[in-house]
Amino acid sequence: MPTEPQTKRTPGAVIRSLRKTCKTLGPDESNSEQTEDELAERRQLCMNLSQTLRTTQLLLNFHGGQPVFILRPPSDLVNFLRPRWPVECEVISDSIQHIEWEPPEPEPFHKPSHKESLIPAEDGPGNVVYCSDFATKHLYFTCSRVGGSRGSTSCAKFLDTPPDITLEFESRFESGNLQKAVQVGAFDYELTLRTDMYTEKHTQWFYFRLRNMKAKMIYRFTITNLMKASSLYSLGMRPLLYSERAAKENGVGWHRAGSNIRYYQNCSEDSNENNDDSDRLYSLTWTLRFPYDSDTCYLAHCYPYTYSRLQYYLKQITSNPAVASYCEVRTLCQSLAGNAVYVITITSRGTSQEEVRNKKAVVVTARVHPGETNGSWMMEGFLDFLLGDSDDAQVLRDNFVFKVVPMLNPDGVVVGNYRCSLAGRDLNRNYKTLLKDSFPCVWHTRNMVERLVAETEVVLYCDFHGHNRKNNVFMYGCDSHSKLFKFQERVFPLMMSKNARNKFSYKSCRFKVQKSKEGTGRIVMWRLGIKNSYTLEATFGGSTLDDRKGTHFTTGDLKSMGFYFCDTLLDFCDPDQTKVNHCLAEVSTLLKTEIRKKMSKTLDTDGSFSVSDLETSTSGSNSSDSDGLPVHLLHQQRIPEKTHFKKKKKKLKSRKERDRLQPSRERTSSRTKESCLSPENMDEVRSQESPVGGQKRGKQNDLKGTCVVSSPTSHPEEEDSQDDCIPCMHHKLKHLYESTPYMKPPSGGAVPSGDKAVSNREVRCSCPPLSLKVPPPCSPVLMQPLHYTPPLSSQQGSTFLAPYRFPPSGFIKMATPIPPTSSVSTSSNCSVFKDKHVQWVSGNFPTKGFSTSVTDITRARRREGTLKDSSEVDASSFTPLMGKTKGLSQRWHPLERK
Repeated sequence: MPTEPQTKRTPGAVIRSLRKTCKTLGPDESNSEQTEDELAERRQLCMNLSQTLRTTQLLLNFHGGQPVFILRPPSDLVNFLRPRWPVECEVISDSIQHIEWEPPEPEPFHKPSHKESLIPAEDGPGNVVYCSDFATKHLYFTCSRVGGSRGSTSCAKFLDTPPDITLEFESRFESGNLQKAVQVGAFDYELTLRTDMYTEKHTQWFYFRLRNMKAKMIYRFTITNLMKASSLYSLGMRPLLYSERAAKENGVGWHRAGSNIRYYQNCSEDSNENNDDSDRLYSLTWTLRFPYDSDTCYLAHCYPYTYSRLQYYLKQITSNPAVASYCEVRTLCQSLAGNAVYVITITSRGTSQEEVRNKKAVVVTARVHPGETNGSWMMEGFLDFLLGDSDDAQVLRDNFVFKVVPMLNPDGVVVGNYRCSLAGRDLNRNYKTLLKDSFPCVWHTRNMVERLVAETEVVLYCDFHGHNRKNNVFMYGCDSHSKLFKFQERVFPLMMSKNARNKFSYKSCRFKVQKSKEGTGRIVMWRLGIKNSYTLEATFGGSTLDDRKGTHFTTGDLKSMGFYFCDTLLDFCDPDQTKVNHCLAEVSTLLKTEIRKKMSKTLDTDGSFSVSDLETSTSGSNSSDSDGLPVHLLHQQRIPEKTHFKKKKKKLKSRKERDRLQPSRERTSSRTKESCLSPENMDEVRSQESPVGGQKRGKQNDLKGTCVVSSPTSHPEEEDSQDDCIPCMHHKLKHLYESTPYMKPPSGGAVPSGDKAVSNREVRCSCPPLSLKVPPPCSPVLMQPLHYTPPLSSQQGSTFLAPYRFPPSGFIKMATPIPPTSSVSTSSNCSVFKDKHVQWVSGNFPTKGFSTSVTDITRARRREGTLKDSSEVDASSFTPLMGKTKGLSQRWHPLERK
């Protein structure tokens, strides 16, 4: 056989044969393009090597065209490879680097004059001077490659405009974002940002390069496809400018620039129309003077922090022997595109493994949203402090084990997304996911924390974020509602506000646990048992506090928040709990003050509201449209994306709002659909008996002069199958109760309430005695057997009492006897309220008969433990309730089904 000699060859012979074969493949340079055939042949060589040597630990690499054999490294061993891009992304080869610089004085906010004018409308579409539409070539992520697409990266051609006065745009570099630039005037440009890849949303982050500018000219830029209704640009925030010539000659880096800044809804949108907010677009416009002619400049939404910069920072850590003694960098997992997600473990080396295991843990993560670069700057400041040689840093390393994931979404950072990963979804809504392959970064992070919680106590979890609508730095936490740890989650943010008085705002902190945020890291870690679980939110703008009021944050300010975080952790975990106790007392005082203000503003409240009612929503960005399965799974299965989204539930109303709506709901539900019938047709009644069922309600038959007896299960073709007269109804009811042992009417009879699932067809007749809704027998499994008592009594006003555990279809509704008239208004004598609770028919009942049914009801409720005092029942004020016990101020409560 041909394979037999190959299997008997020694490893040395195999290697010599591979070397001879590889001579025909040519050199392998990192910058040279390789053909698909060459790559396929080299992959085949690697497979042949594994099959021949029967091992996967030996890898075949190529240097200068020659094969080099190396051992496979451990899966978690750190490596710093070049970033991988989706194959459709065009990437230029230029290396983009910026210097760090701190302005001598804080940069003030822009003060709007409210006289900023919009760009005048131009005739024609303008000249497209830059267009990068690679994001529209694929519907979902398929594969990745170092350097992105193999195609040409030539820039868009200039159209009809002399190149000496036209700006050159470029954004096809790491973290860059600009899709199109249109020249609408000599110095006016309309810009379009690229949405997050494989989505149609999230346009906020921008970062692009400019060349060929004139120093003395005033340029106007307008970004026309922003999607947020409000922005910090309306509060004085200014864009960032970087000049390579200024950095080289004067050492000046990123700084705030621009004037005549305005954020507004697009003129083409009609603000008076009832359009969905997600369909509206907004524009940001500003004017700018460049400092030098023919310079290379960059404009950005916030200080850029790329994946390559993180790798450079981690290389410095691992190359320092002193730091490496207490810091270990490993690869947590690989992202969808194959970029490494790094995890850093920081702790002092104990004398024994037992000593290390007894340490408590702290987990810190950042950059789950790639456009929130301020989170990475805070993370770098946090690591600088923790890896430093100060005494405080040594105390932290001696007492804690720090697990740090500095960049959770490297793919989004590389391609310049604002919020999503390459799965087209917000990772901070998918911490509960089971799709390990689609969301590897957050899945492995949660798994790491689960194992850590099982091994030791995790004192604190914090995820660093950026915020685009509020100034200052603040925190979101989780209100525990526990008496043992009451207000404990508010202590750490209050300490932060005392340590960073001019940057951190405790008043902006929120502690609500919203159902829409159940998939966030903050709430998922809290549910794992970490009671101090936070997100640290840093503004894109600046501070409004103390001596820094009205000034922008710099990279130094953001790094300092990492220092303050470590300092606050020392105070929070100090064995001397004096500071903690003082903060607890202060938190309690602040909450009492807020409650008094709330009660003074809401005079009709009974004071039974929770602490979370004092806070507004924690919503910063709406990612509901980014929930659901990954985009590639939706397209591969050919499932419409919208079918995977559940309809958003209505927000629950407070008790005050429900009471306010009560009168209008009573008026609405009191309108009955029954019509008055003439005496001529009193002998005709349409009825139907059908087996037990719970089918949906059919169309009601609204025929005058007839009586229709309905049941929950009815079909249109059966509605006219039987006709019965009213006297026969007593026999039918008797037969119903005799055949249904679990239905027990009390002595004297009673009239039970209607329910929205009771019948599909109304009982209507002109004869005065009865108006009936006859239910079929319900499943005996749901009810306990009860004894039969005589069916119907002719006593005026008597009612059947239905046990409160009856299903909705197990009730009989009977109206009160009414003197025969030619025209009777049923709306004033009988109100049918549709609800899932047991509810009763109100009407002009005689006092004697009505008192009997109230007594029966009272006894039944007392037997079930739902009525403690007979004084709760008042026959003179007996009124039905609306909905699910809405309007709790009324004294009569329906019997709720358990």
